[in-house]
Amino acid sequence: MIIHTDENSFEKVVGNKKICLVDFFATWCGPCRMLGQELEKVEKQTNDFDIVKIDIDENPNLANEFKIDVVPTMYVFKDGKPVKKLQGYMQKAEIIEIMKEI
Repeated sequence: MIIHTDENSFEKVVGNKKICLVDFFATWCGPCRMLGQELEKVEKQTNDFDIVKIDIDENPNLANEFKIDVVPTMYVFKDGKPVKKLQGYMQKAEIIEIMKEI
């Protein structure tokens, strides 16, 4: 499932998931849009984890908290805590492989 959230509900959404992939993106970012298409493919292929999307322009406090200086940046969260940081565009197969290792 792909969940769009914001600063107000981030802790609740991520904290309630055993494993989730958080995509920090910007609407003006070309690689972010390409990654978004890959994440939609991931969602259709597996339901082992949720994908949470955060627009950095609408949620600057979260972008600061997680030191987002490059978009796209993804964090893998396990039991509400970040365990892996990924930067840049990735294809579906790469994303699924990384998530299987967690």
